Amino acid sequence: MTGKNVMSANLKNRILHVDGDSFFASCEIALDKKLLGRAVWVGGGRRGDGIVIAANRAAKKFGVKTGMACFEAKRICPRGVLCRPHYDAYRDISQKMFRVLEQYSPMLVPVSIDEGFLDFTTMDSVIWRNTTPEKYVREICERITREVKIPVSAGLANSSRLAKLTTDAAKPGFLEIKPGEEKDFLQDRSVRELSGIGKNRQRSLAALGALTFGHVAKLPSPLLKQKFGIWGTQLWLFANGLWSEPLLLEVKDRTTISSNTTLPYDEPEHEAALTFALSETTRLTGQLRREQLQAREISLTIRFDDFSEVGGAHRFQHAQFQNSIINAALEEIFRGIMGGQVKPVRQIRIAMWNLSRLDTQPTLWGRTIEERWGALDEAAQKAQKILKEKLKIDKIPLMTGAQLALRQLDDTHKNPKAKCPFVPQREMVKKLWGTDADPLAHKGDWEKRLAKVSKQAQFNG
Repeated sequence: MTGKNVMSANLKNRILHVDGDSFFASCEIALDKKLLGRAVWVGGGRRGDGIVIAANRAAKKFGVKTGMACFEAKRICPRGVLCRPHYDAYRDISQKMFRVLEQYSPMLVPVSIDEGFLDFTTMDSVIWRNTTPEKYVREICERITREVKIPVSAGLANSSRLAKLTTDAAKPGFLEIKPGEEKDFLQDRSVRELSGIGKNRQRSLAALGALTFGHVAKLPSPLLKQKFGIWGTQLWLFANGLWSEPLLLEVKDRTTISSNTTLPYDEPEHEAALTFALSETTRLTGQLRREQLQAREISLTIRFDDFSEVGGAHRFQHAQFQNSIINAALEEIFRGIMGGQVKPVRQIRIAMWNLSRLDTQPTLWGRTIEERWGALDEAAQKAQKILKEKLKIDKIPLMTGAQLALRQLDDTHKNPKAKCPFVPQREMVKKLWGTDADPLAHKGDWEKRLAKVSKQAQFNG
């Protein structure tokens, strides 16, 4: 074994998890300095006063929590401030946060709008010779707070799973689980804290007497493997502090695409609701084709003003990507479930799943339907960009007949509200680095930035 291989074998995985504290509420405070020091929560729903979707630490002290009705939050915290969500601003702040983080590690894996993982495995030999992990990470968190104006917490451990648990234990602040301390840290922590453990697995573990990771560690490994398969073995290793995994950036195809929209007002005209549903289906189908995917199944769920629901689904004989075929199926579902219904429509949910790859790369002549659709989508995107630049407007200058009809029905649809920014990892990666194929395409630029940050850290120390 060469000296290089010996060094690689002795490296301990060190994964950092960074999470924005009460992110949406923190963003509202960053947007309005007058909210600093006050209890703040962000409301969802059609008018921004439905349920609480985020609350800062000051509001949580009064008992305000996610999922609570906003009027109840106001009752228990009368001096608190309710903010309507500004999703576009949240995206901008998120991007600024990740731009800072990417300067500190060659491997950054964003997992949601406000959290991500960084690989610090080689930091001992590169950066931390003249500082400590705690000082280094706290400098990162302080820089985000200073430049992006939002507080963040962080956890450092030997795997992404443990790093996330460590962050939860650290909030607000930073905590490191050093090599060899993993089992002691997990000893009294509930298995419910581990991401990926659902209610069924919790019940199964409880039946074995395992409520904490300490309990799991004492169970025979073969028993857990027999009960849960490979996941059981991984859980046993994790509970005993033996699960160490490298950080990997995997950009996978999505498995489903959906839309869940509460209408601006309860819609008594069902044909108008159908027009909106067809417009949303067209948008989703276009997104699938841009990602070179096609759907085998589609479902539609309608929620009425009394919160009762009806729904239906359709399975195509072959995976589909054409608007005409998918819209026809959706309209058939709509007619079938809405027959005899008279209540106003409150919410429309559309989902497409059982997705498969679609080759939309056009040839010179575009001989097949797939090629022509791919060329059409590409041309439409280029036309959209050119028209927006020339007209200097944010509105959509190019749209389908269903989308145009929807905007003519009511003024509220002319400027559709921004969707909640929980985007899949592959989309976030592409937005951050401009590609989903090679996350290290700009490795040279990153190394220069890291060297600069390292020199600043040493100088400040």
